[in-house]
Amino acid sequence: MLPYGKQYIDKSDISEVVKVLQSDFLTQGPKVKEFEESLAKYCGAKYAVACANGTAALHLAYLAAGIKKGDEAITTPNTFAATANMLMAIGAKPVFCDIRSDTYNIDEENIKKFITKRTKVIVQVHFAGQSCEMKKIKKIAKKHKLIIIEDACHALGGKYEGEKIGSCKYSDMAIFSFHPVKSITTGEGGAVLTNNKKYYEKLLSFRSHGIHKDKNGKNVMVELGYNYRITDIQCALGISQLKKLDKFIKERQRVVKWYEEELGDFKKIILPNVLPENYSSWHIYVIRTAKKNDRDKLKKYLQDKGIGVNFHYPAVYSHPYYRNNGYKNIRLKNMEEYHTTCITLPCYTQLERKDIKYIGEVIREFFKK
Repeated sequence: MLPYGKQYIDKSDISEVVKVLQSDFLTQGPKVKEFEESLAKYCGAKYAVACANGTAALHLAYLAAGIKKGDEAITTPNTFAATANMLMAIGAKPVFCDIRSDTYNIDEENIKKFITKRTKVIVQVHFAGQSCEMKKIKKIAKKHKLIIIEDACHALGGKYEGEKIGSCKYSDMAIFSFHPVKSITTGEGGAVLTNNKKYYEKLLSFRSHGIHKDKNGKNVMVELGYNYRITDIQCALGISQLKKLDKFIKERQRVVKWYEEELGDFKKIILPNVLPENYSSWHIYVIRTAKKNDRDKLKKYLQDKGIGVNFHYPAVYSHPYYRNNGYKNIRLKNMEEYHTTCITLPCYTQLERKDIKYIGEVIREFFKK
């Protein structure tokens, strides 16, 4: 079976982890800070706070931004549920804006019509590794005095207008995930990047129970926080992986080129599109069937032929939990068309030309039946 995603771990990664296992610190040691500094430097941001996973990173960012019960956050339905779940967890209301039909990112032209006096933040997701139109979103946020939090969990290694995603040039904070199918992995893990010192200090506090040292060096809890810490073991792996990130992205770009060569002229499916100002990290490769009724049949056919596929994503508002909690009647036109036709094909660094050729042949074979 060709999985839809897979990590790449080599001897240098293993060696760095073993060094930590043989050291004095497995957690709360020097590797955490080293990883944070390396990540911030790579992205061009002032500060990075590493944490347990991408979901924890979202929660930390929402808390640091001061989002509270009753606040509204404009976001996309085309994302993993965690983006909206952590808003719900703090009592805020996710307000879903439809997606663009070309990039499947939030439609920045529609954001304005969802802004109310309760709106506090815009949380856009760089779907599949391609940046949203951040200049336009920044202009809207500035006019209405809104916070911008980039869910960039798909996008480490990507660029927008020549700037690394995560630089926070157009946002207040940016979120990353280091799950094994992402650009780099720490096993599980996440991070929040920012250029704002106040947010940085809040993130550090909320990450570790809200506990600080007082003037006498005594640990005192000054606010409600959580244990969202990441280990030195994970960060050692992250530091090693980060050194290979640009190579990983180039290899993903190569896979995408192969898909375009195999399927670019095939009218039964729709290939993903990248805007000229973007350099996608290609976290995932999502095609669409031209006809809705073909999607599920094609999925089964591919799986029967040993090709792992997935769906990214069903609309967040379509999940039973959301249907039962205030989103029963929401239907967004572009999202509905997208999430009934999308299929995620394998995309990771170890794929070879012959693998993509085989996938292309199987897809063409299906439509000849």
